[in-house]
Amino acid sequence: MKSDIFSGEHMAEQATVPGMTLQNTKSVKYAVSGEMHARQGSMIAFRGDLKFERKGQGIGGMLKRAVTGEGLPLMAVRGQGEAWFAHEAQNCFIVEIEQGDVLTINGRNVLCFDSTLAYEIKTVKGAGMTGGGLFNSVFSGYGKLGLICEGHPIVIPVMPQQPVFVDTDAVVGWSAQLTTSLHRSQSFGSMVRGGSGEAVQLRLDGEGFVIVRPSELKPEKTSAG
Repeated sequence: MKSDIFSGEHMAEQATVPGMTLQNTKSVKYAVSGEMHARQGSMIAFRGDLKFERKGQGIGGMLKRAVTGEGLPLMAVRGQGEAWFAHEAQNCFIVEIEQGDVLTINGRNVLCFDSTLAYEIKTVKGAGMTGGGLFNSVFSGYGKLGLICEGHPIVIPVMPQQPVFVDTDAVVGWSAQLTTSLHRSQSFGSMVRGGSGEAVQLRLDGEGFVIVRPSELKPEKTSAG
């Protein structure tokens, strides 16, 4: 049988070392040897002796909330084998966190991560309860974190005396040493989107970076389509 679909770029090779790699721009491959964590419903294929266990809100610092205040259930994957993860054909990226690094990420952008990473839910300082509350997942320790992003992310440096303002619906994450607060402004864009004319942005001060996606939050899909 012949087809371009069987070309090397599409073929899944046997893993040679454990851990996380990009299968392609839309999926992450994880060679499991022990345990890892992933977003529930994100596994698209696996082979080997693997067990998938749904996790409630008790797996350490459970990813309980996303920016919208909605839950992000996790699952633990245990055993020996390979699993592939993806979410709605969003672009996938791998971040390698080293000792001393602290990264805060919007829960909706988390795909999977090493069990060696420590994580906890924190309310974004200065954000109050706008939009149901601004909650992010703070990762530290060491290991790899698989992220998803609608479109190609933009990484904007934040420098002293030069704060960056980002749409709360577009923010993916930022270096945790930055100071956050809410900024309200009148903007033509907010009126075009059917708002009241007042826009609310997340202000980040200090030295570090912020990651944003080039799209606004879409309404959740319903089962009725």
